[in-house]
Amino acid sequence: MSETARPLGIVAAAGNLPTQVASAALAAGREVFVFGLEGIVDADLTPYPHAILKLGQFGRVRRIAQERNIRDMVLIGAIHKRPDISSLGIDLGTLPLVPKIMKSLAAGGDDAVLRGLIGLFEDAGFNVLGAHEVDSSLTAVAGQVAGPAIRELGDDAALALKAASGIGALDIGQCAVAVDGRIIAVEAAEGTDAMIARVKHLRDIGRVRWRGRAGVLSKRSKPQQDLRVDMPTIGPGTVEAVADAGLAGIVIEAGRVLIAERATTVQRARETATFIYAAGERNGAPTEPL
Repeated sequence: MSETARPLGIVAAAGNLPTQVASAALAAGREVFVFGLEGIVDADLTPYPHAILKLGQFGRVRRIAQERNIRDMVLIGAIHKRPDISSLGIDLGTLPLVPKIMKSLAAGGDDAVLRGLIGLFEDAGFNVLGAHEVDSSLTAVAGQVAGPAIRELGDDAALALKAASGIGALDIGQCAVAVDGRIIAVEAAEGTDAMIARVKHLRDIGRVRWRGRAGVLSKRSKPQQDLRVDMPTIGPGTVEAVADAGLAGIVIEAGRVLIAERATTVQRARETATFIYAAGERNGAPTEPL
């Protein structure tokens, strides 16, 4: 059996990306089974074979996977709060892994936690795939993605991308906002939506000022990031928040940022006159500095 035809397991956290991946896999002829995380998954899983389980029921995951001959696994969706050991619902099959789980949860940054999670699955014999490896349409090639056409990104985009790379290298965040040649916000533990809300608040109270729509939100992967999990994501809500904050557009890293609900995201960009541009390499040549 070829790799693209093997059954696929999907560990589903919050958001619509898990069902997007499941639909893409089915369309490609793969069998799928979705492991929905209890209290976290919020998408409708009824169209797919699935089970709802706690984070600590890794033994159950392995049993179901063995029954269904699943070796390939995608871990996708948002987890907004780092769990503590008391909420994991650990089953007998997971008990031997508790020391390793504790070590991962105690790790300093998100990247270390996610590397530990990948390690758990790989040690159990699973092949962990990125969502973009199942559905290539989830990322963008370099160039204009949506919204008003732009001829060049300009200094704000280059500055915001540089700032996002800097904070990413320190495992702080994945986003930055630049307006009129000045970094006015970077993402930390609050997340992208709260950072954009902070930008809007700063403008509302006059702490930062600009006329009309200006400035850029950048979002890119961390330099050291394992793109199989927690790849940066934008979606319709990102576009609406950027427009509401008075920013002109969004620049993402080509091939390394997921676009959730792409058709709706593109439509929102058009409706709100917000550009989305993917910076990266096209035909082997860099289109914008990264």
